Amino acid sequence: MNTIAVWTVVTLLAYAAAVWLYRRSGHRLLCLPVLTGTALVLGVLTLSHTGYPVYAEATRALRWLNGPAIIALAVPLYRRAALLRRMVWPLLGALLAGCLASVLGTLVLAKAVGTPLSFAWSLAPKAATMPIAMQAAERAGGVPAVAALAVVATAVLGTFMAGPLLRLLRVDDDTTRSFTLGLVAHAIGTARALQTTPQSVAFAALAMGLNGVATALALALLARWL
Repeated sequence: MNTIAVWTVVTLLAYAAAVWLYRRSGHRLLCLPVLTGTALVLGVLTLSHTGYPVYAEATRALRWLNGPAIIALAVPLYRRAALLRRMVWPLLGALLAGCLASVLGTLVLAKAVGTPLSFAWSLAPKAATMPIAMQAAERAGGVPAVAALAVVATAVLGTFMAGPLLRLLRVDDDTTRSFTLGLVAHAIGTARALQTTPQSVAFAALAMGLNGVATALALALLARWL
């Protein structure tokens, strides 16, 4: 069996095991497939003394599937198009506030604690999806690998914290909760919205997509200005 087949099978088995564990746990956040599945794959890589570049090359076909998966999010958007049109201005306001708070907040905090600018640029696009965040960070002068880690950490922490914070603020509207998850926790938040409020997942998908574009534009403008 060649390397591509081996690591494809390992990845699929890890994902299947992670999903099984997640369902058995009652959909506990600590058992999110992105956490447990990643841990399983990393464990196999460590035990087999295989470097990540080898794994990344062997699973290129699986990564390509991210494209069709993201495009498929257009289906719930189309189904809720009429409602989205009626809420366009509140949604754009929330998008702008969330994007600027994430990007500017990171840069201001980094400046306050004396963080190197390259590291600050790496963290600033953390609320965007990983491909956009890595490209935006690199063009601004950051480190793509650090941006990728920041994206994963933000997605996991955002998914963990969004629920309690929204309950504390007494926000119980499914549309608002879904849009918030997509805005602050991108793909993982959207996946969580699909499980908890499937009827409003279109808003999470919309927030994830628009925030990726808004973050890239904000970072490009700030990098030129600064």
